[in-house]
Amino acid sequence: MDYVHLEIGEDVHGLAGYYTPLKELRLPHNGKEVLCVIGMSNVESACCGGGAFGYATVPGYVASWKNSTNESGLPVSQVEPIADETVKREIAEAVRETEHIFNIDFW
Repeated sequence: MDYVHLEIGEDVHGLAGYYTPLKELRLPHNGKEVLCVIGMSNVESACCGGGAFGYATVPGYVASWKNSTNESGLPVSQVEPIADETVKREIAEAVRETEHIFNIDFW
């Protein structure tokens, strides 16, 4: 599966606000590397109010790192989504311990 690397520190705007990827981590797990993107999300104009929170997105295991670019010139990596719930819990715990982020989404 393709993962397009967004520019670190650049806001991505949506209908109710924006999010900003702050850093990418390559976490070792069971002899593989797991890609984890840490960022900040800001809700500015939602019907239920606004706010800001940290997030982590885990696209999956790194199969190949930045081996191509997309039509916008952004680097693209190949990732393997993580299906095993035990592995997801282990990775989420590692992210919570090191990054103090509790909103963690897996592809």
